[in-house]
Amino acid sequence: MCGIIGIFGQSNVNQALYDGLTVLQHRGQDAAGIMTCDEGRLYLRKSNGLVRDVFRTRHMLRLLGNMGIGHVRYPTAGSFSSAEAQPFFVNSPFGISLAHNGNLTNAAELKKEVFRDDLRHINTDSDSEILLNVFAHELQAHGKIQITKDDIFQAVTRVHERCRGAYAVVVMIIGYGIVAFRDPNGIRPIVFGKRATPNGPEYIVASESVAIDALGFEVVRDVEPGEAIFIDIHGRLHTRQCAQEVHYAPCIFEYVYFARPDSIIDGISVYRARLRMGEFLANKILKVLPDHDIDVIIPIPDTSRTSALQLSYKLGVKYREGFIKNRYIGRTFIMPGQKERRKSVRQKLNAIDLEFNGKNVLLVDDSIVRGTTSMQIIQMAREAGAKKVYFASAAPPVRYPNVYGIDMPTASELVGHGRTVEQMCQEIGADWLVFQDIEDLIEAARRGNKNIKQFDTSVFDGNYITGDVTEAYLRQLEVQRNDGAKRKRQDKDGEDSVIELYNTA
Repeated sequence: MCGIIGIFGQSNVNQALYDGLTVLQHRGQDAAGIMTCDEGRLYLRKSNGLVRDVFRTRHMLRLLGNMGIGHVRYPTAGSFSSAEAQPFFVNSPFGISLAHNGNLTNAAELKKEVFRDDLRHINTDSDSEILLNVFAHELQAHGKIQITKDDIFQAVTRVHERCRGAYAVVVMIIGYGIVAFRDPNGIRPIVFGKRATPNGPEYIVASESVAIDALGFEVVRDVEPGEAIFIDIHGRLHTRQCAQEVHYAPCIFEYVYFARPDSIIDGISVYRARLRMGEFLANKILKVLPDHDIDVIIPIPDTSRTSALQLSYKLGVKYREGFIKNRYIGRTFIMPGQKERRKSVRQKLNAIDLEFNGKNVLLVDDSIVRGTTSMQIIQMAREAGAKKVYFASAAPPVRYPNVYGIDMPTASELVGHGRTVEQMCQEIGADWLVFQDIEDLIEAARRGNKNIKQFDTSVFDGNYITGDVTEAYLRQLEVQRNDGAKRKRQDKDGEDSVIELYNTA
């Protein structure tokens, strides 16, 4: 999962891009990058680390120009090297840079096509670089010195025809403007906004509406599945549906965990969706355990707070903050290996003993993925004096790998894979374990926008909506993305990169 942003302004956009990336930091903590354009010259700064660490004053001063794109990354494909930080760039045609959120399921075949048929070289293991070269090739195929908006939209159409999987993309083309587009299933989110200035309109595209709000833009709407928008260098907005077949199915895990609660994605308030998750979960608890002996409900910060609060209200059981979070530790879900996750949980959370001592505690989390965090938190609750520790998940059991840009690729690393709820309960050490029903999770999200008939729920039910995910593909993912493979790639991290790119045209 990554965060992307693009801004067309009437003055330098470097600070706005930086501020937008800090708002999107929760979507990726491995690397960050910004590329701007000024009078035909590109300026790029990208490296591993948080936004605040990657960009210093000296870097910001060099990021000139009134349009630019940015990216925050956590790796699901490729390595942890700063060489794979985004945006990526190709000089032909025109000079094109790209930032991408998602994952291409046919990246291996595309990489061969790009080399064999398009005569282009891929320098990293990132599928984002492949996507960039596919777009660049299709734009170059027009064979024109000057291109039109129709040529750009036609290139996006060809991307949809060639690429499979999930992708929300922002592209900057020297001399032309900024393009943003989304896969025909709308799996990964992207939204755009606008504001008026005395010198003309300014536009922004971003992964989440919260970045648009924070920068003082007004949200216009989400980019539709298969749609492309083009903001030209004169500040004019052009839109077109570029996919022949569209099937609206956004990723439901955005509402469970990834997105900020103050975001609205595909017309659905993340905050209200999580409230409904808590309400549905409470109804299930009342059904299966009507004579419960829960004394207190404690959320595992931060994502589960909203659901836990509504669950507490519905059950009539007091809500307490029992864990204090160290906000200088990253999201444990994004940690690359089990060893790192185990270490960071104890550093990240500290229990308030008086909220646990002598009580039957219901811990609430947004989901259970590997089970590592849940196991340690349950142990912490017992060490703090809890009599019984019950555990509730606002999402169903995660049983299957994700192939659309979320780092749950290896089935053997998922605590829910091949286990019953009782076995999972024993594995994480809880006295009782309850999960949200998948029908209730879907309804909790869908009530926000009833025009959406289906969500991508593949991590829960194994139904991959792109229809191209085979057992062979999943086995290959297991080899490439298990924790051992990640540690090997992490050991090969490259040096810091500071790059300036110049267009000679």
